[in-house]
Amino acid sequence: MRRIVSSIIVGCCIFVACGKGGDPAPPPPPPAPVNFGISSWTVNGVPGQTINYNVPRNAPIRFQFGAAINRATVASNIRFQDNSAVAINATVSYSNGDSVIILQPTSPLNYLSRYHVTVTDQLKSTTGGRLVTGTDLTLTTIIDSSRKFPIITDNELLELVQKQTFKYFWDFGHPVSGLARERNTSGETITSGGSGFGMMSIVTGISRGFITRPQGLTRLQTMVSFLKNTAQKFHGAFPHWLNGSTGVAIPFSTKDNGADLVETSYLMMGLLTARQYFNTADPAEVTLRNDINSIWNGVEWNWFRQNNQNVLYWHWSPNYNWEMNHPIRGWNECLITYVLAASSTTFSIPPIVYTAGWAGNGTNGFINGGSYYGIPLPLGPAYGGPLFFEHYSFMGIKPTGLSDAYANYQTQTTNHTRINYEHSRANPANHFGYSDSVWGLTASDIPNGYAASSPTNDIGVIAPTAALSSFPYTPIESMKALKFFYYVLGDKLWGQYGFKDAFSLKDIWFADSYLAIDQGPIIVMIENYRTGLLWNLFTSCPEVKAGMLSLGFTAPYL
Repeated sequence: MRRIVSSIIVGCCIFVACGKGGDPAPPPPPPAPVNFGISSWTVNGVPGQTINYNVPRNAPIRFQFGAAINRATVASNIRFQDNSAVAINATVSYSNGDSVIILQPTSPLNYLSRYHVTVTDQLKSTTGGRLVTGTDLTLTTIIDSSRKFPIITDNELLELVQKQTFKYFWDFGHPVSGLARERNTSGETITSGGSGFGMMSIVTGISRGFITRPQGLTRLQTMVSFLKNTAQKFHGAFPHWLNGSTGVAIPFSTKDNGADLVETSYLMMGLLTARQYFNTADPAEVTLRNDINSIWNGVEWNWFRQNNQNVLYWHWSPNYNWEMNHPIRGWNECLITYVLAASSTTFSIPPIVYTAGWAGNGTNGFINGGSYYGIPLPLGPAYGGPLFFEHYSFMGIKPTGLSDAYANYQTQTTNHTRINYEHSRANPANHFGYSDSVWGLTASDIPNGYAASSPTNDIGVIAPTAALSSFPYTPIESMKALKFFYYVLGDKLWGQYGFKDAFSLKDIWFADSYLAIDQGPIIVMIENYRTGLLWNLFTSCPEVKAGMLSLGFTAPYL
């Protein structure tokens, strides 16, 4: 019996000795904190994206997390800021056991502005878990649809746009030469093609009563005298850019420092239009016409065939000769170049240069024949290209009833514009703000650069000149755009010389620039829509009639 008890005692001693110094065994360690994620979020009750557009100014932003959130970590890890990183005052509320957080601006956000909501991965749960992956939401608020200016009649609005745009060429014309500066920041740099547009604008300004006929004549005398006697010319053609005081060519690029035949053609179109307008027996007007003829007759159009090839070349340089090597082929903005080359009475081209060079005998992409958005397109690239194709040449050439072997140009100009309009309505790239009132893709300034926008190169930038210069083709659609640009966006888009060059609602960007080649078509094409003034003047030139007939064009006015 004593042996059994001793055994029990010994066993107990062995058992106790298994503990640490006689202490009881420790409890099991607590479970490691469980990390969590963002299950979902909504912006104004709509399932959210990383980038959110058209957000109401007081929209709640609701986050659903995979765990209850430690409130003490929210202030430093959920940030609501504007685009300059300034904090936005917002209330923070919780629900669903603190697994839902709702941010609500304490006062309405600004219209058409960008904000950011950032959730960092340092946000913690009540059990110490950490957010696996943070996120950053971008919010772009709604457009202020209120009218920024008093409502006026459609006709008064067209008149106002023409008058304000006219100031670019009148008030901002170069003080020495009177010619058009390339853009509102150009200083001495004037543009030959834009100056041709400016001349047509001055004729419009006289006709509209913005200036008197003597005032317009005086300005034209200054411009024409400078072009005849001071401006540098190359085989009668002008460079793209010149110094407005000295007339010396300013290189457009390294090898483009001489003749630019396309820009020259826009200048000649303006000069001939002015010649037809100033048609009285007044000695000053007679002298002006004679000086214009001297400039016009001096352009050696056929020399730009480069050794009698059946195509015209765009550039020639006194330093680099033909190294630019850019034949002028269509369909694009250069129809006027071939029309004027054929119209010259001193250095004309034969019709084969038009058919083989410009039209490529109907090959090389000149003929389209396809249909886009259900609209047939006779000429040019897919979807038509940028809209300036239908503006620059047709500031003087009247497309109404005009045909040749390749197209009906009333159909071409109208259908290209309608395709451009329908593209913005369809908005395949989902650019914020596009609509039947926000459309028009053409060459313009873009954020940090310049680009030729089109349905196949659509980065979300709209240029007012595209829709407004299309009034003769799409008057209803262009008026919708005009009203939106002026009444709704006017506080950002309307300025000293009319509409600024371009804007992007997607990027919340509005250009501060004005370009001569974009302002000119606005005033001129609106006038052609209203009265046909510039069309009638230019096509009244006997040389132009003869030249167009020689190329096979038919129209009631030829």
